[in-house]
Amino acid sequence: MILTIDVGNTNITCGIFRGDVIAANFRITTKMPRTSDEYGMLLSNLLEQNDIHPSEIEDAIICSVVPNVMHSLRGALIKYFHITPIVVEAGIKTGIRIVTPNPQQIGADRIVDAVGAYEIYGGPVIVIDFGTATTYDFVDENGAFLGGITAPGIRISAKALWEDAAKLPEIEIKKPDTVLGKDTITSMQSGLIYGQIGQTEYLISRVKEEVGLDNIKTVVTGGLGRTIANETNAIDVYDPNLTLKGIYRVYKKQNRKIK
Repeated sequence: MILTIDVGNTNITCGIFRGDVIAANFRITTKMPRTSDEYGMLLSNLLEQNDIHPSEIEDAIICSVVPNVMHSLRGALIKYFHITPIVVEAGIKTGIRIVTPNPQQIGADRIVDAVGAYEIYGGPVIVIDFGTATTYDFVDENGAFLGGITAPGIRISAKALWEDAAKLPEIEIKKPDTVLGKDTITSMQSGLIYGQIGQTEYLISRVKEEVGLDNIKTVVTGGLGRTIANETNAIDVYDPNLTLKGIYRVYKKQNRKIK
């Protein structure tokens, strides 16, 4: 089995692949500082909760946008699993060409999302990740990453509302029944959800206009992606495990001999 790890700003998402199938997945909070021993014990316990013995993990690959957790996380895999993990970083073989002036500035998470979307659903494709930030990226029919857009994520926007406006409360992020809110909470929910839907539809339309193509598949992932995907015809596919699938496909390109 191959352990794939996506280290995001909010969560560390782990997927265990048996062949090309995800046998299990689970999440760990990113922002809590942990030692290599804590990561090792936590990963081991979570694997066993999913009926997977740690000795069944043959290899591992990490995609991270949070550098300060990498030392402890890598140490945990070496100490507890006897694996030196592959890290998705500049120079690694991905199958995607980054056609931008500074390819090294493209985040590893966006690269693996692009790999997953292109290889599973084909190109041209717009891939959107509703994570801590909301990212929109375009990959053409030849697998070239031509550029993208970065916007505040829904939770970032919500946090800004209730932290910077004294009378606005912390709320549950969900779609209200109507666009016109009937009170403070539903008006905030409307602005967050319907505002995100409007942004998504507009940016998809502008990308299609800019690249001169109308027949582009749009693939969405990320925690709140399903909520947005259910509310617009501009999105073709919601794939909650797209990032893990992309990481696994990058792993397969390394031709690494497993133990």
